[in-house]
Amino acid sequence: MRSMSLFRFSLSRCITCFALSTGVGALLGGCATDDDQADPPPNVLLIAIDDLNDWVGVFGGHSNAYTPSIDRLAASGITFLNAHTQAPLCGPSRASLMSGLRPSTTGIYGQIEDVDLRMAHPLMDSTAFLPEYFGNHGYKTMGIGKLFHRHAPDGVFEQSGGREPGFGPKPDKRRYWDQPETSTDWGPFPDDDADMPDYRSASWAIERLDQPHDRPFFLAVGFLRPHVPWHVPPEWFDLHPIDGVALPPYLPDDMVDVPEIAMRVAAIPMMPTTEWAIENEQWPAIVQAYLASVSFVDAQVGRVLDALRASDYAENTVVVLFSDHGYHIGEKNRFAKHSLWERATRVPLVISAPGITPGSTVTAPVELLDIYPTLVELTGLPGNERNEGNSLVSLLADPEAPWRYAAVTTYGRNNHSVMVEGFRYIRYEDGTEELYDLRADPNEWHNVAEDETYRAKIDELASHLPPVNAPWSEQSDVDVLEYFREQKAR
Repeated sequence: MRSMSLFRFSLSRCITCFALSTGVGALLGGCATDDDQADPPPNVLLIAIDDLNDWVGVFGGHSNAYTPSIDRLAASGITFLNAHTQAPLCGPSRASLMSGLRPSTTGIYGQIEDVDLRMAHPLMDSTAFLPEYFGNHGYKTMGIGKLFHRHAPDGVFEQSGGREPGFGPKPDKRRYWDQPETSTDWGPFPDDDADMPDYRSASWAIERLDQPHDRPFFLAVGFLRPHVPWHVPPEWFDLHPIDGVALPPYLPDDMVDVPEIAMRVAAIPMMPTTEWAIENEQWPAIVQAYLASVSFVDAQVGRVLDALRASDYAENTVVVLFSDHGYHIGEKNRFAKHSLWERATRVPLVISAPGITPGSTVTAPVELLDIYPTLVELTGLPGNERNEGNSLVSLLADPEAPWRYAAVTTYGRNNHSVMVEGFRYIRYEDGTEELYDLRADPNEWHNVAEDETYRAKIDELASHLPPVNAPWSEQSDVDVLEYFREQKAR
């Protein structure tokens, strides 16, 4: 198969050539003739959003979602409806995406400071992080906001806008939830979008898109919302009147058929429970606040995308938008990430690139780990042999192309979720299991792992479990959660 480089891309020729070709290279690799002038390598715009689940219009996760900017991006690109994180926690998820290595390979199962990433595992010391890889191949790299756990290790970006500390702004006094180990709280605050760090991050990115660049660029923008606290200006709450918000599906005795270890792994004692929210009549307000936070960050995404469209780079830029993990908003009696179930592992992922068929969707199970090799291939760079993910270029060319991979999420050592179309399989370190037939049970309410009817399916899914389960890295912790403290100490 020919190289899929976009260096000599011509949209009209590519579509014609693809119709005559048996390979995907014609779609994304260009069909230049001898008379063609080589186009410059494509730029990259990487947009990271913190704690965003599928409550996005195009993903259909909530009937009240209002996300016109992300929906517009999806209309111009490919939407991956079955994308999953490598870890349901920001530190290990981002370390995996940026390094191209699985948590089970590096032992980065918990949070980790950016400065410690190189020391976390020998492979991390010798691996080029995603922006570095592009910088090493001649790209101008720029980044702002939350991209790794904090912002980025020193030297990863040629130009860094840094990150404003914390997740503010916040009112002087907590309004509804006052637990010291979480920023969780909700309600309108402050008054203006310009008072939000995400607004300023978008403005920084817009300035870079307005500037001339003498070489291709890799621009990364990391947004904080909808990470807690769910505080955004009142106008975003007004978009979602509380009397009209729909509550997510909830089954009070949902957890009676899961192994004991599942409850320990997913324990989040610092967070409110759904039962608390119901008793205190706060569940609709929390749903409203999360929806408002999502709509706010969507508007900041829209500002950046509008600037790209108005720039000289509109026709030659690959855009990738993703979230680091999902979030429960009351499902399974919890408001948190921190689990191996659907609400925490499934993430929005949209890729727009020159030459793809716009508005298409992919239902094959893919991973955030796949972003690194995908961008490398789309831009025609030499492959990074360290990457453990799989390039999505074949799916960008043909959303229904065969896909033999599963999506694996890891939370702690030897606790894994395996996703294929229609099924989720979970195996914990003690060998206990969960299996959900999502075709009949999309809410994952009924664990059928002990039903012998599914034994062959379990065996098939288990074949995708990682063969390596590295010990916990000394630099990585989830020290506020008892199970993980104990596991790391073993």
